[in-house]
Amino acid sequence: MPKTVLVTGATGQLGRSIQSIAQAHPELEFTFVDRSMMDLADPASIAARLEMNRYDFIVNCAAHTAVDKAESEPELADRINHLAVKQLAETAKEQGAFLIHVSTDYVFDGCHYKPYEEDHPTDPVNRYGATKLLGERAMQQSGVSGAIIRTSWVYSEFGSNFVKTMLRLGAERDLLTVISDQVGTPTYAADLAQAIVTMIEQRVASADQTGCEVFHFSNEGACSWYDFAVEIFDLMDMDCQVKPIPATEYPTPAKRPHFSLLSKQRIKAQLGTGIPHWKHSLKRCLQKIKEQNNG
Repeated sequence: MPKTVLVTGATGQLGRSIQSIAQAHPELEFTFVDRSMMDLADPASIAARLEMNRYDFIVNCAAHTAVDKAESEPELADRINHLAVKQLAETAKEQGAFLIHVSTDYVFDGCHYKPYEEDHPTDPVNRYGATKLLGERAMQQSGVSGAIIRTSWVYSEFGSNFVKTMLRLGAERDLLTVISDQVGTPTYAADLAQAIVTMIEQRVASADQTGCEVFHFSNEGACSWYDFAVEIFDLMDMDCQVKPIPATEYPTPAKRPHFSLLSKQRIKAQLGTGIPHWKHSLKRCLQKIKEQNNG
């Protein structure tokens, strides 16, 4: 009998990426819900879904991810990124479900300048990171069996993201200015989706795993947003000049960490596999975007 998996955030980049590989895993019975089917800002909506249906696994891909808006919508960000996670975790604990929750590199202050290990002290510099950290802590305190996966700079062929923004602006302009003093690693949502499904399969095969462990996942390598943009235009053979600028020249409501490289040793050991370099994954994503445009 297939194990049942509830995935929140069905219309987001990660949710859609999991959907795209779900058919390749017939041993898992996926249910994908968007905000209209389970609104994480509404405790009654969460309760109704989880009382009506029980699942072996819950994958929480949904979040209030508008980093700058979180500064002006702190209560909404807290409801979705913190209180909803607390409710999911407590219900999953009661029902014996395994919860996988996606978090962020923004729980760190960006001042470490070495790849962040999972147990490095957290110190978010914006409200988004602060609410995500509260969600992590609530999950850990609930006693649920599960995994917190922190990731960074997510992009895909779906929805809106940095890659698609660069492609759109690059087609409209001859020159773009892009921040060069924020360093991290892009994450192709398809790679993270595969890691999550692999983790579920491992849990199915080894049901004695308990507790809540924190993992980091991004692609390999490091770059700035400027480097990322240059690589996008090089791979697409687009004639758009990119000028590097410091973050001080592009002020935003929310402060960003200057350095958020994540150490992936723990998840690589857990999954027993390597992780693609960000340039290789970017090439795959751009090929998918080309196919969509030509289709």
